[in-house]
Amino acid sequence: MATLGQQGAGAEPPVGTPRAERVVLAYSGGVDTSVCIPYLMREWGVKEVITFAADLGQGDELEPIRLKALAAGASRSLVDDLIDPFIREFAFPAIRANALYEGRYPLSTALARPLIARRLVEVAREVGADAVAHGCTGKGNDQVRFDIAIGALAPDLKVLAPAREWGMSREETIAYGERCDIPAPVSKKSPYSIDLNLLGRSIEAGPLEDPMVEPPEEVFAMTRSVADAPAEGQVVEIAFEQGNPVAIDGERLDPVALIRRANALAGAHGFGRLDMIENRVVGIKSREIYETPGLLLLIRAHQELESLTLAADVLRYKRQIEMSWADLVYQGLWFGPLKDALDGFLDRTQATVNGLVRIRLQKGSATVVGRSSASDSLYVPDMATYGAEDLFDHRAAEGFIYVWGMPTRLWAARRRGD
Repeated sequence: MATLGQQGAGAEPPVGTPRAERVVLAYSGGVDTSVCIPYLMREWGVKEVITFAADLGQGDELEPIRLKALAAGASRSLVDDLIDPFIREFAFPAIRANALYEGRYPLSTALARPLIARRLVEVAREVGADAVAHGCTGKGNDQVRFDIAIGALAPDLKVLAPAREWGMSREETIAYGERCDIPAPVSKKSPYSIDLNLLGRSIEAGPLEDPMVEPPEEVFAMTRSVADAPAEGQVVEIAFEQGNPVAIDGERLDPVALIRRANALAGAHGFGRLDMIENRVVGIKSREIYETPGLLLLIRAHQELESLTLAADVLRYKRQIEMSWADLVYQGLWFGPLKDALDGFLDRTQATVNGLVRIRLQKGSATVVGRSSASDSLYVPDMATYGAEDLFDHRAAEGFIYVWGMPTRLWAARRRGD
């Protein structure tokens, strides 16, 4: 690693790193991406750095972030509102897929990366850049997601990842930034690394790296603790059309407003916290804390409606597809051929996922208490009932059982030596 002052404009980047003149940097305003601006120019000889920040509903005021990039040396600092496409094109497909990585994590952070990468490529084309850059480290998942997405969308663009190369600790990175007159964005005493968007928050690092340490209440912001949640439960009704949530409690909402409402409802009752050991793409395990109240609520409701409207064999097969879909998204393969093929299957299944689901939110739980579909329900009361209205032909069961059980009887007979 070159230290500040060893190199300057026109300096050569490390061996094997592509040389670039104009770079578009995915910018968050955090420590790593802020330091990337002077580092690219001073150490790698980049002549111009243009930053791009995405508004994904994180709630931050992005104007200070834009100005910070300019103060750090960026020639231009661009900010785009991507909230609507984030929900329509990325979150809603994840709900339709019931996407839960390792059966738990609803991909709230992972879903943002292909969208950012797509817009990063578009900006690079618009400004005539010959490279894009990000501030991901070498042990995280996001480097994989950015590099693969950019390679799929624009294989001619160079991808620079200085934080993967410079070998500085977080403390050294902050010190480097301070020598470049970049103030630390948070107190050095704050041990946590937090990623935030409209779908949720991810919290890691500091004392949370010990899997035995209980997360302190201070790390949560979108959900109440179970102790502080209302004692009285609340029943919410969620309506779906072709697998997409469209209304809550009878009020039709646009996708962004619907996610906000779901977050508020679930979060108020303490639902949506995850504490898990996660298997990263690079092969290591990490302890992750997530808050995803609205997304988890909507997935749970969607799963329940599918149980009512999808045929048994389709439902069982879709559960396998869901796991593969979630893995692909987590692993950075949003723009890959297998996910594209799976999307076709998922789209076909959602034509009949129409109806209502009622869920009781109470003290950290979300319990389904009702479901209906006026147009597509496969639940036939007269076949399911044990009352006088029963239309099921009980006499047919004996022949069915005989044929169904034949392979088992033949196998058992052979084992007995009959």
